[in-house]
Amino acid sequence: MENPRNVTEFILLGITENPELRKMLSAVFLIMYVSTVLGNLLIVVTVITSQSLRSPMYFFLTFLSLLDVTYSSVIAPKMIVDSLSKSTVISLEGCMTQLFAEHFFGGVGIILLIVMAYDRYVAICKPLHYMTIMSPQMCCLLLGGAWVGGFIHAAIQLLFMYQLPFCGLNVIDHFMCDLFPLLKLACMDTHTLGILVILNSGVMCMTIFLILITSYMVILCSLKSCSSEGRRKAFSTCGSHLTVVVLFFVPCIFLYVRPVATYPIDKAMAVSFTIVTPMLNPLIYTLRNSEVKNAVRKLVKQGILERILKCDVVLKGMGVVVQTTKFNASICQTPSRDGTQDPPDSIRCSRIYMFLLAALSFSLEIMQNQSFVTEFVLLGLSQNPNVQKIVFVVFLFGYIATVGGNLLIVVTISSSPALLRSPMYFFLAFLSFLDACFSTVIAPKMIVDSLYERKTISFGGCMTQLFAEHFFAGVEVIVLTAMAYDRYVAICKPLHYTTIMNWRLCSILMGIAWMGGFLHSMIQILFTFQLPFCGPNVIDHFMCDLYPLLELACTDTHIFGLLVVANSGSICIIIFSLLLVSYVVILLSLRTHSPEGQRKALSTCGSHIAIVVLFFVPCIFVYTRPVTSFPADKMVAVFYTIVTPLLNPLIYTLRNAEVKNAMRKLWCNKL
Repeated sequence: MENPRNVTEFILLGITENPELRKMLSAVFLIMYVSTVLGNLLIVVTVITSQSLRSPMYFFLTFLSLLDVTYSSVIAPKMIVDSLSKSTVISLEGCMTQLFAEHFFGGVGIILLIVMAYDRYVAICKPLHYMTIMSPQMCCLLLGGAWVGGFIHAAIQLLFMYQLPFCGLNVIDHFMCDLFPLLKLACMDTHTLGILVILNSGVMCMTIFLILITSYMVILCSLKSCSSEGRRKAFSTCGSHLTVVVLFFVPCIFLYVRPVATYPIDKAMAVSFTIVTPMLNPLIYTLRNSEVKNAVRKLVKQGILERILKCDVVLKGMGVVVQTTKFNASICQTPSRDGTQDPPDSIRCSRIYMFLLAALSFSLEIMQNQSFVTEFVLLGLSQNPNVQKIVFVVFLFGYIATVGGNLLIVVTISSSPALLRSPMYFFLAFLSFLDACFSTVIAPKMIVDSLYERKTISFGGCMTQLFAEHFFAGVEVIVLTAMAYDRYVAICKPLHYTTIMNWRLCSILMGIAWMGGFLHSMIQILFTFQLPFCGPNVIDHFMCDLYPLLELACTDTHIFGLLVVANSGSICIIIFSLLLVSYVVILLSLRTHSPEGQRKALSTCGSHIAIVVLFFVPCIFVYTRPVTSFPADKMVAVFYTIVTPLLNPLIYTLRNAEVKNAMRKLWCNKL
């Protein structure tokens, strides 16, 4: 097939046109792509080599992991290479091939998710007939149907696009060839084709998404008749599947269920379902599936993974050469055929970690604005010199008290075996550590700036501060949720408390908190990096935050404002509401407890509720509204960045007898 028009190649603008930012993104996406490939191949190898994972569910999971590798490989390598080169062209044939491949593997993945939902329905709702219904013949038939369905979907898209005449513009403002960017370049009216795209991609995504959600609702409703162990296992499995469904379908629905138009946020959405989702799938399925985790541990003990993952990483400039040893069918034969001695695995792994650290350090060093603005001017809390001196003294003592008080709680809990064994104080120690870090991101800069008439911050420093404040705040939000769950189990299910809140679950909750905070802040920083700053650079604030930066951008930020509300505002409202409901349930359950138990539970929950209100109410005020700034924003920001971390040690020590006794004991021992 040949294109009958003048255009023979397209120019991809990529995620950004800034050279330094492109290098930074190439390092980030290279790490993510390597993690995607290794993580999904790890699942494939684990399922294939484990005799205990022979069920149809893991058969489909293996193919889903292979699809994630191939789907990500269609997009990521081209994007990474283009970000390091000046010429980012793709031929017409290459563009059509990429378009076909991404929709082919995407279509197969969608149908495979339906198959996995049907598999879970049969396993949970018809367990006695599961092996009869989900026979090997049925599994192969369903898998074949997925491949045929993906091919038909991609072929229809390709036939549409080959009919388009491209006779003028050939610049695609994207990092890959996709439907709507190509439709905008066509030399004809694409209204009808746009409707066909919506019918073929958008309606299909919406319909299948609704079918999947409905099917999982039916499955979960049917669990009432199952045992508690069966419900727990079913919830864990279905929770993994639902997470993957939401992560994949929501960005696709946003992109394809609308008229022919492109928005700046489309690139970030495309990154979400082409790069981020395939990377997260292995984590989701391994962290929530004990059978897969046990199989991975067994592989590690047998030494299989060491032989599969042996690699030699060589840094050459910005390039990476990975030399992988061939996987021999005879696993036990470790010597190489030429008799040479392989480097120790510890040296190989240390080189990998050195490369990852170097890439991350390089990414931080080259954070530069993609526009003309290289620094911002912060007006601070006040421009009055006398007020600034008062600000310096007050906030200096406040910051010292915040760090000292929170570190005192950390030291007290760490040095007291009785407290450290309790999950509640384990979370409290992390909360205090997070408060000290969160305050350190904001307070020192503000204190130093109050001594200078001109307060500036570089673009890289502004982005770093923005990332750090949302990272630690995101982690703290999830830690507060974990603490509420801990109190619920302790008060409502006291006999099962030590069984449920074991150290394994506590570690998983903390890992989820760190990962959730990282994802939240990464989304914010990716959005902000898309903004062009080409004129005003004065921020009427004492720190870099989202709304003040959106007001300075030289573009329409209406959609970005909605995304901020969706990412920060809605999260604050939902989690705040869930926390309040959970504590109301806890307090209502206290009616059956003794007066002493009620007093102790009220004291503990009162501390937690106070922290929740102090933290969430200002955040909801700041982030749950359109893009605009008010004079009160500075004082509200002072409240949740300076005052709340300062009050946390006072609230927990004054209302908690165990912490006060441990502090007295620590003080007496030091004396």
